[in-house]
This record gives sequence, C-alpha cells and structure tokens, in this order.
Amino acid sequence: MMDDVATDSSNTSPAGKEKQPRRIRRTRMTGAERREQLLDIGRTLFASKGFEGTSVEEIAAKAGVSKPVVYEHFGGKEGLYAVVVDREMRQLLDMVTSALTAGHPRELLEQAAFALLDYIETYTDGFRILVRDSPVAQSTGTFASLISDIATQVEDILGQEFKGRGFDQKLAPLYAQALVGMVALTGQWWLDVRKPKKAEVAAHLVNLAWHGLDGLEPKPRLIGHRKS
Repeated sequence: MMDDVATDSSNTSPAGKEKQPRRIRRTRMTGAERREQLLDIGRTLFASKGFEGTSVEEIAAKAGVSKPVVYEHFGGKEGLYAVVVDREMRQLLDMVTSALTAGHPRELLEQAAFALLDYIETYTDGFRILVRDSPVAQSTGTFASLISDIATQVEDILGQEFKGRGFDQKLAPLYAQALVGMVALTGQWWLDVRKPKKAEVAAHLVNLAWHGLDGLEPKPRLIGHRKS
C-alpha cells in the first residue's frame, strides 16, 4: 500500500512544463514501535488529564492513527492505562530497591529518600499517574500496594536494628510503613512546589526519621487521657 503523496513548491520546470508530483514514502512503524508510541502518548495524556479525562479518540489522534489501532494493541483505554501504570510501578520499585546498598541504616534512609525524589524528578508524568486513584485493576495493584512493597524492603533493615536494640521485631512492619509513607507523601507535595532543592528535602526527611528512631522508646506510652 502506497503512503500519502507530498509535493514541493518547485513543481514547475524551467521550460514551464509541470513536473510529476514527487512521492515521499513515509517509514511505517513496526507493531512494537507503534505500541511504544501509544504508550508514550497515553502516559502524557493520563498524567495531564487523568484516566476519565482522556479518550481513545484523543490518543489515536495524537498518534495519527484510527481508533481500531488502539484497540488492536491494548483492547481499549483501560488496557493501555494498565500497562502504563504497571511500567511506572516497576520503574519506581526498581529504583528504590536497587538504591538500598549501604550498610549504615542512616545512609540507607538517605538512599531510599533520594530514590523516590529521583523518580519524581525524572519520571514526573509517571508519578502523577501513580498517585491518582486507579480506576482499573493492575497486576501490581495500586500505589498503596507499591508503597507496601517498598516498605517490605525497609522492614528487613528495621528488623535487624530492632533486634540489636532489644525492641520487638514484630513492630518493624509498622515503622517501615510509617517511614515510607512519610517520604511518599512529602514527595507528592514536592512534586508541585519543587522547593527546597532535592538534596535538602532528603536531608530533612532523614533528619526527622533518623532522630526520631534514635530516640525511640522500646515501649512508647500515651500521655493523653485516651488509652484505647
């Protein structure tokens, strides 16, 4: 099948005879290339408009294809969205888990904080998508489940520290969720304000977390009137 024909402005010869229109053959995308193009376009639109605000028509128009092409690759908008979210979740989880390489717990906290802030800075559209409420089920779950996966990595580190200090190791998951949740929520705020600088944000997060852990009571007590 021949692609569209394009002509240039010099379609008349010096003798005044018309030239035949010059045909320009466009390079056709492979199926894999088209799929990646649709994912990139969907990622951008979902980040700026959300799932409900994005239509298959708009995705197809941006890609320069018909709607059936989108359905052929993903089965619809839901399928495209699910793949985008799954990729972003794996990217963030990989960045955080691969960053946890230091031996000292405080440096591990710094690395985890930097990994999340690095992801927000580099994959801004992806993070915007992740923190929205997901309208469809993904193989890796929701943003909350992703945070739980990251907390599991931190949980092992805290468990070792708790054991060394004589604390109850069964409470390590609770503290891991609290620490990772603190960084994640701060990251959502920093996503828009971008002040102070990333390193300063990481330093303050670790300052709060580390000095809070440093003064941790083995058996914390409530001082208010409510006890249950």
